[in-house]
Amino acid sequence: MNDELKSKFEELKKILRETNGLAIGFSGGVDSTLLVAVAYDVLGEKCHAVTSTSSTYARRECDSAIKWIEEQGIPHTVIESEELDIPSFSDNPPDRCYHCKLELFEKIGEVGKALGLQYVADGSNADDESDYRPGRKAAKELEVLSPLLEAGMTKQDIRDVAREVYNLDVADKPAMACLASRFPYGEKITREKLEQTQAVEEYLQDAGFKVYRARHHGSVVRIETGADEVDKLLDGELRQKIVDFAKEQGFLYVTLDLQGYRTGSMNEELGETISNGGR
Repeated sequence: MNDELKSKFEELKKILRETNGLAIGFSGGVDSTLLVAVAYDVLGEKCHAVTSTSSTYARRECDSAIKWIEEQGIPHTVIESEELDIPSFSDNPPDRCYHCKLELFEKIGEVGKALGLQYVADGSNADDESDYRPGRKAAKELEVLSPLLEAGMTKQDIRDVAREVYNLDVADKPAMACLASRFPYGEKITREKLEQTQAVEEYLQDAGFKVYRARHHGSVVRIETGADEVDKLLDGELRQKIVDFAKEQGFLYVTLDLQGYRTGSMNEELGETISNGGR
């Protein structure tokens, strides 16, 4: 670990220590996993992780997160936050994530308050400031802490500390946003559509793909993979199996995005909105 990263890591611990206890939204991704690991080191039982289950949270991701935290013995609560019951979320406007995070942080706050914990924290990092993330607005409104961001830690910093200090299995885990991010803005999100998307992504995972998205465009599923995995997807036998499986889920057409996976590809339709900070 270089001196700059050591300084950020020490700052992170200082920030956490000064809270004297907090409830942390825990999804099992590398950001929230590292935050929980460091907070537990610093605060012990005053660190409480909260995982929210919903139809937009991939089953395997949820199961993996719960398994890990139970193995660590870190205080943990599982709550339910069904975003599809919120019309301003399920109608899928560009600020969809704002409505999701507003409800989620309020529920995490309720858990923390019942435990005598004053603060709620999330796993936002310094790189998130450069992307379109309406959920940040909800965090700021509810005064949710973002210790990783406050310490200036980037995604790479977090991966490095997760690997070098804590030896976490998720250190190199690809980002896995909620399933709602697979839909174009304005297309209503339903449980049936989420199940279709999740099934295709689980199939891609079982086929050995490390980076994948199944973007839902009505009767069309647009598959994104890592640039180095595109050739694998074009293999005749595997390609046909994926096509057949996707059609079994109800899709009429199965397409491959030749640009490959990139973060927030569904935000591309917003154009200048993103560069101007969203709306």
